[in-house]
Amino acid sequence: MLLVEDNADDELLALQALECNRVDSQVDVVRDGQEALDYLFAEGRFADRQGAANPDVILLDINLPKINGLEVLKRIRANAATRMAPVVVLTSSTEDSDVRECYRLGANSYIQKPVDFGEFIKAVGNISNYWLRYNESPRV
Repeated sequence: MLLVEDNADDELLALQALECNRVDSQVDVVRDGQEALDYLFAEGRFADRQGAANPDVILLDINLPKINGLEVLKRIRANAATRMAPVVVLTSSTEDSDVRECYRLGANSYIQKPVDFGEFIKAVGNISNYWLRYNESPRV
């Protein structure tokens, strides 16, 4: 799993939620859009990932520094190596235009981050349960 999150508090909450839900998959964290692209395309400090498999699911915030999440999503879908990777947008935005644009660009799901901690735990648990346990992703 790849968590793309620039907010340290939201990152900590997501990691705690995964732990509370006993998610045992490896979770890598990047904190801006450029790091996400470097990770996915094995560039920069992630060059050692060359040939590594895509994450089982990408949790992508859209309000990111350097390169925003919409552009990250666009580049993921434009590249044959990452085109099929499941992308769940996990963001605080409730803007209809953001929801529409994410789906237009190929997001698999759009989830607004719950403000309540218990609801956040449940939401992340449901996301991980579905995408890591039940979903069958094509292998490329």
